[in-house]
Amino acid sequence: MRGRVINIIRAMALAGAACGALVATTPAANATTATATLTAGSLGFVSAPPNVSFTGTLTGANQTLNATQPIDVSDATGSGAGWNLTATSTTFTNGGNTLSTSATTVNSAPTVACDTGSTCSVATPSTGATAVTYPYTLPAGATAPTATKMFSAASGTGMGDQTASTQWSLAIPGNARAGTYTSTWTLSLVSGP
Repeated sequence: MRGRVINIIRAMALAGAACGALVATTPAANATTATATLTAGSLGFVSAPPNVSFTGTLTGANQTLNATQPIDVSDATGSGAGWNLTATSTTFTNGGNTLSTSATTVNSAPTVACDTGSTCSVATPSTGATAVTYPYTLPAGATAPTATKMFSAASGTGMGDQTASTQWSLAIPGNARAGTYTSTWTLSLVSGP
């Protein structure tokens, strides 16, 4: 009986050694690292801001004409620095007839929404020293004066492709002459609120 027990112990020892050999040859799990390097893009208009067209009929009374201008902005900088829109213009003229240099205004901040197919951080108006006060008056003159901020996106907002829909108002006096008046507008997109 003693020989049988010894043989069983030897068999168990050999089986244990075989299992140990299997365990020793199985590779251990290793941790790896994955990286994603994102290079900063640029800040700019997705497309040139469209022309603005006001249309109305003279009534003999002062009136205000309105028009919406969708301004499509792309902030692919990845900085979160915010941005601002600046604007200036020449006076609306029709031959020798002109409208007031303060005729064009924006009564409230543009409404902003992400473009289709873009996840964005919607631009929210900045506050404090960089805030734009509304109503905003578009600067105008025979020669366009220095541009001023018409909208300022706060830091941490405005990233990705989005459209700022701006509602422009044009004051028409009761004594305005009929005709087509033109004005040249310059809109710029600048980094920072």
